[in-house]
Amino acid sequence: MHLRYSYRMYPTVGQRQSLARTFGCARVVYNDALTMRKAAWRTDRSRIPTGVLAKSVITDAKKTDARSWLGSVSVDALQSSIRDLDTAYRNFFDSLSGKRAGRPASLPRFKSRKDNRQSLRFSRNGFRIRGNGRLNLARIGDVRVKWSRALPADPSSVTIVLDPSGRYFASFVVDIEPDHLAELDTEVGIDLGLTTYAVMSDGTVIDNPRFLRKAEKKLKAVQRALSRKAKGSRNRAKARRKVARAHARVADTRLDWLHKQTTGLIRENQAIYLEDLNVRGLARTRLAKSVHDAGWSTFRRLLEEKAARYGRHVRIIGRYEPTS
Repeated sequence: MHLRYSYRMYPTVGQRQSLARTFGCARVVYNDALTMRKAAWRTDRSRIPTGVLAKSVITDAKKTDARSWLGSVSVDALQSSIRDLDTAYRNFFDSLSGKRAGRPASLPRFKSRKDNRQSLRFSRNGFRIRGNGRLNLARIGDVRVKWSRALPADPSSVTIVLDPSGRYFASFVVDIEPDHLAELDTEVGIDLGLTTYAVMSDGTVIDNPRFLRKAEKKLKAVQRALSRKAKGSRNRAKARRKVARAHARVADTRLDWLHKQTTGLIRENQAIYLEDLNVRGLARTRLAKSVHDAGWSTFRRLLEEKAARYGRHVRIIGRYEPTS
């Protein structure tokens, strides 16, 4: 099974400039490839092969004055952006045909340099982990990484992410075998709510931590300061990062809490039963802020992922079943 391990990166000033250049080049290649595919579809409903597309928007484009600067970054990152476009189209068509579960995937859209989140991907040929713990990225150099835990296997790819708060992350994809826990004879049903986060069938109650509600005073202060800054100014950019850091702190705290709760449930129970809540519908009501703050969808996703990894069983009960 494939797992993703994410670590904080601390690039130098020069490495940040190289990363910004690579982000931009990968974005331009993605947009050029998307433009060609849209034009070919409008013309004669044809699909351009990936190899022909890569030659046109990378190899041939480097020889032109308008795109000569593409040669200053790693070609592996540029090729990965075209593979990402292929994946986006595949997800869209699989969603239309019903092969892909979950929310409907939309058509690929153009990327913007103003997007809050920037990312690029390196395949196995574009990176290596040095013996001193540095992450070597092609055309960027050795970047310092905070290894909070060891990788369980050699990674097949790494995605470099710049989040809205200005933090850099290295997200590795590794392939490991499921690590099944010893079987138990315990099972539990969970009723999720807002007053109390969860009530178990054995009587256990988990209080709702309400991370967003507790941070609202700080969030209002930084958002109020942002609204007073002139648009396009340096001070507004600084204030925007402060707002992003405040929201990131809430999101990180919530995710850490959800990981701890779901890990405990998976270790203590062989089977877990949940109700299929209409989260998207509830998020359009007056309870929207509380519903988003609870993170029910993330709770369910983490339970299902950890159950598959550790040999547990999670069953989702239909929302119209006469159960409580």
